[in-house]
Parts: sequence; structure tokens; C-alpha cells
Amino acid sequence: MKLTLIGAGPGDPDLITLKGIKALQTAKVVLYDALVHPSILDHCPEDCLKIHVGKRFGKVSCGQDEINKLIVASASEYGEVVRLKGGDSFIFGRGYEEIEYAAQHGIESEVIPGISSTYAVPALAGIPLTSRGVSESFWVVTGTTKSHELSTDLPWAARSSATVVILMGTHKLEEIIGIYSDLDKFDEPIAIIQNGSLPEQKIVLGTIGNILALAKAAEIKSPAVIVIGKVAALPGLTFQKIEGMVNKQI
Repeated sequence: MKLTLIGAGPGDPDLITLKGIKALQTAKVVLYDALVHPSILDHCPEDCLKIHVGKRFGKVSCGQDEINKLIVASASEYGEVVRLKGGDSFIFGRGYEEIEYAAQHGIESEVIPGISSTYAVPALAGIPLTSRGVSESFWVVTGTTKSHELSTDLPWAARSSATVVILMGTHKLEEIIGIYSDLDKFDEPIAIIQNGSLPEQKIVLGTIGNILALAKAAEIKSPAVIVIGKVAALPGLTFQKIEGMVNKQI
């Protein structure tokens, strides 16, 4: 029995890896998340069983325990199962939990990494996470921990000079802004990128001092990636190129 864990990339169906596509082409059953682009499933055989298991903030979805049981049941019945997850399975994707559970039931696993929205979404918006003389490092922080709280690492990250990337954090934007405001970082640049890599991508640029009003005006919602740091204010040709592609850029 085998579990194949595939990262589907940040959204654009062309950004899944070739190895991921090859695995889907021979799949018998696929458990896929809400953020996986529907056209990626076109790579599966016609007789492949495709099971939607949700996993999106604020939406009805399967719980992780139910997904784990589906993995084992599918592998037992079909001999193999593909788990298709948005981004990269090992970056806030709970991928390790799933292969660990599978191992406890005698199921071997193969991991096919995906392009993470952590760095791909900012890159496609013209924002480098590091740039010589501007940012030497970056933090990646979750906005939704196991207890549904903002990561306690964020106050430490906010004190640094590093670029800070926050995933699954739009619903906690006020709390995030509060942490930076307490450090008097009102002028710190910030970018929020909704639906990154997709045609409906929306970008809002501002500072800690004004981003709440700008995000509200732009009606920013999940899924979105938040980037905080000087790199979010870098001028670049990429922004000029994508200006006509986004619904709104402020």
C-alpha cells in the first residue's frame, strides 16, 4: 500500500511540478483540497475516484481525523492513494501528520514537493523576500495555529529586520497590525496578495499605519499572503507588467 503526497502549487495549474502530473496520470483515487485548481484533476485517468476533502478557512470541510481515515481506507481498497494539497505539503500543509498516520497503518509514502505560496505568490507580485541591502532573511509565520490563534513567533519576527510572510492571516489582520503598532513600526511597508498566481489576483500595498483601511476598501479576503518588510515597497518593472492583470492594486 502506498500514499503519494503531492503539492499542487500556489494556484495557477501550470505551477504543479512535472513529477506531480506524472503521479496523477496513474492515480486510482485522489483526495484533494479546496485550494487545488480544478483543472489539475484533468491529469487523472477518467476512472480515477476524486474525493474533495475541503480544508479551507471558514468553509465546511473534512476534519483531519476524517482525512487520515480516508487515506488508510483508500490505500487499503485500491492499493494506493494520492493526497493532493495546495502549495507545498510540508509548509503548513499537515503533510507530515498524514504520512505519519499512514505509516502507523503499514502504508509507505512518497512526497512530491510543491511550489509554496510562501515565496511564489510574492515573487509573482514583484516582491522578493530577500534583496541585497534591503533584506537578508525572511520568516514564514502561520496566522492559524492548531489552537486557531496567531503564531506566538510573530512578535519575535516583527522585532527583526527580516521580511515576514504570514499565511492564513487575513482574518487576524487587526491583531497583526497591533503587534507592529506596539513596536512603533507604523511606516513599515506591507503587501496583501489575494488569490496569488490566478487571473483574479488582487494586490493591496500600504504601510502598517494605513493597511487596514486599504484592505477594507479593496474587500480583501482569504486566501491571501501577507508580506511585511521593506521589500514590499521596492519599485519594480514586475508591478508595471501585472497592473492590468489584477482587479485592484492600491
